[in-house]
Amino acid sequence: MSEHFDAIVVGAGPAGNSAAYTLARAGLKVLQIERGEYSGSKNVQGAILYSDALERIIPDFREDAPLERHVIEQRMWVLDDESYIGGTYRSADFSKPPYNRYTIIRSQFDRWFSKKVRDAGALVVCETTVLDLHMDGHRVVGVRTDRENGSVYADIVILADGVNSLLARKAGFHGELKPKDVALAVKEIHFLPEQTIEDRFNVKGTEGVVIEMAGKITQGMVGTGFLYTNKESVTIGVGCLLSDFKKSKIAPYVLLERMKAHPAIRPLLEAGEMKEYTAHLIPEGGYNAIPAVYGDGWLMVGDAGMFVNAVHREGSNLAMTTGRLAAETIIDLKARGKPMTARNLAAYRKALDESFVMKDMKKYKNVPSVMDKNRQFFTDYPHLVSHAAHTLLTVDGMDKKTKERAIRQEFTRTRSRFGLFADAFKLWRAFE
Repeated sequence: MSEHFDAIVVGAGPAGNSAAYTLARAGLKVLQIERGEYSGSKNVQGAILYSDALERIIPDFREDAPLERHVIEQRMWVLDDESYIGGTYRSADFSKPPYNRYTIIRSQFDRWFSKKVRDAGALVVCETTVLDLHMDGHRVVGVRTDRENGSVYADIVILADGVNSLLARKAGFHGELKPKDVALAVKEIHFLPEQTIEDRFNVKGTEGVVIEMAGKITQGMVGTGFLYTNKESVTIGVGCLLSDFKKSKIAPYVLLERMKAHPAIRPLLEAGEMKEYTAHLIPEGGYNAIPAVYGDGWLMVGDAGMFVNAVHREGSNLAMTTGRLAAETIIDLKARGKPMTARNLAAYRKALDESFVMKDMKKYKNVPSVMDKNRQFFTDYPHLVSHAAHTLLTVDGMDKKTKERAIRQEFTRTRSRFGLFADAFKLWRAFE
């Protein structure tokens, strides 16, 4: 493994595959290194695929990609202990191709994407761990792997090795991860007959439903839950800040078990057979947690660069977009005969800033801090809103004006008038 490449991509998730594919399609000599048995072998969970990001890389992906269901309905639930209140958006337009979002099984999808990378001409090496970056002064010139004589060199190295990027930390590109900037998510896949899923979620054919959840299910921790419908299975999971798990002493699997027992969730999983369980880290620190993403001889993409929009639960589209933009930056520099210096690679950061990636990350830059400092959004408000709905919808002879007065009194008794105003202002500023 001593030959020289135009580019080395470390990691074979959506970000790494997007970068490697785009580079190889442009005729560059690309090596992609993945520590798993195959691309996606460590990603068995269900997920959401955003069509636009992939279409910009592989326009005809729908012809053979392993897609589960196209999403026609989005539900948003805020859960109390025994109830939930929420909203639903369902559109006939989402049932018309080309579809906007799909549910996927990552182990299958990543494997498909990896084949596309190989077909484009990249050399993909699996079951290989990158131990270190080779440096020439401050410049990255290659990597050292755990294989015999496993050093390999390139003009540039793209780090797509996930949120816990040991390579970046060892090289000093960013410091230790802060527990408050990372969520630990646990997921299960429950298998059900296809007809049962269609009946239970009011869909047909390849239509699907996504449910995003917040409230008491996280036991006062900052986090959310989710449920996705696949063809013959349902993916359910919950994620909270790593710092909160440490403080609460609640085991992640215990949190998931409690969530599954909720009266609104339990019937959706009834008679399902749980076959897969996984846990993984998700970057949730937002814009303020993004490290340096370029330097002499290197670029950082996907989760390694903390590119996740936690507010809208978008990750794969940011991963694929950052991978593509990194590759396009390299292709342009190669075409103009420019070296892979930090000065030239700054064009990658400029491309990010001009894309939806950084615009969205910057828009919500204060949300993580606001959520972390105001736990009432995960404790008091789910109860207050749910109890208000219960009071108004209960017909018991009490007039509505009296009910409304009682609701107002409960809100002010719990948060005070000033507290309610302050909470509303904080949310407005965070999401504005």
